[in-house]
Amino acid sequence: MSKQEESSGYKGRALEKLKQSGCEVGDIVRVTGENKTYEGILIPRSELGDTEHVVVKMKSGYNVGIRLDKEVKIEKIGKGIKPTFASPPLPKQRQDLPGVVIMSTGGTIASRVDYRTGGVRAAISASDLYGVVPELADLAKVDTEIVYSIYSENLTQEHWTKLAQTVAQRIQQGAQGIVIPHGTDTMAYTSAALSFALQDLPVPVVIVGAQRSSDRPSSDAASNLIGAINAAAYGPFAEVVIAMHETVADTSIIFNRGTRVRKCHTSRRDTFKAVNASPIARYTEAGLTMLTDRFRKRDATCKLNLKAKYSSDVALVKFFPGMDPSVIDYHVQKGAKGILLEGSGLGHVSKAFFEPVENAVAKGVFVALASQCIWGRVNMNVYDTGRDLLARGVVPTDDMFPETALVKLMWVLGQTPNLEEAKKLFKTNVAGELSPRTLPQEQKIKEGGQ
Repeated sequence: MSKQEESSGYKGRALEKLKQSGCEVGDIVRVTGENKTYEGILIPRSELGDTEHVVVKMKSGYNVGIRLDKEVKIEKIGKGIKPTFASPPLPKQRQDLPGVVIMSTGGTIASRVDYRTGGVRAAISASDLYGVVPELADLAKVDTEIVYSIYSENLTQEHWTKLAQTVAQRIQQGAQGIVIPHGTDTMAYTSAALSFALQDLPVPVVIVGAQRSSDRPSSDAASNLIGAINAAAYGPFAEVVIAMHETVADTSIIFNRGTRVRKCHTSRRDTFKAVNASPIARYTEAGLTMLTDRFRKRDATCKLNLKAKYSSDVALVKFFPGMDPSVIDYHVQKGAKGILLEGSGLGHVSKAFFEPVENAVAKGVFVALASQCIWGRVNMNVYDTGRDLLARGVVPTDDMFPETALVKLMWVLGQTPNLEEAKKLFKTNVAGELSPRTLPQEQKIKEGGQ
């Protein structure tokens, strides 16, 4: 791949035509056909595009794709500026406002469109986010730090540990709130991990994301970030929460407890929903409103207790009809210390799993069981299958859904090598992830998926 092809996305016939005319991305060009002439800036193409078109940004702002028929002529009529992202200037700080730290990890909220690929790439730092949303200067005295700049699917237990340590350090240095821009795909895992690691929090830790990159007109990044900064600076709670759109409209940001929230839609802006719980706060133009009186109170005198160790020797096994139960033996042989079974209904798997599960427990493996259902709680006493699994040493997850249960299993095995102590800690409510009773929860689904 030539340097020009790599940087522009053009290839084949289109690339040759551009080379012959001496045109590069960013140049002002005139493309003349049999009956029509177009003038504008030559912009990159998606690398997945064909070889028969060039794309020009017109003065109107619209992009036009032009097919390169034999009679089409391309001329360079001016030297343009190559498309780049320039970090905006930071707004002036107000020293009388609460101090909030934005810790960037990457994700869509910290991304921009890459016109060469047609997708988005991590490109904007925490400082850039502050610069592109100057309204933040009127809300808090913001400091910024880049912890990572990667997509959330690449985060591991080691990343969680470093992130928790960085949060703890900033709080110990006097931060009155923490905001963490994060990719939405694994945000629920990170929120659970931080909820367990950051105990006795004195201030809010708000994880925030976006479903549209920051440079798109439909981006939810700015409104989500404004809501997150408000909560971090002025919220009366001291918990790990996720801040995202409550609906598809830009009218409110909802805050869900970090151990009780799940991504439920691939692309909607209101993708995060509370599971077996209710949101704890809402932000609108009128300000922040608490939706419950059951939350940990902000208290600057509290001393943070950091417990940021996780075991990576944990496996998630999702049950399905006809599944080969030897997968349990495989994970045991690979050295798993914990296995989370994601069973059906109230907490069931095929009887074919009984023997390998019993063998795993006998070898000191922590085997827990969650339900594939989103809402409700595991109850393994109702049917004999559940009771047989309990008799073989399987630990039910109660009303924890699989993502939170998996992270908690990693966390408890990172806290103690003693299996009985790990089981006791697993069944202890640490960060609002467990409750003795699960109330009915109905999700309203509007017509047309809106």
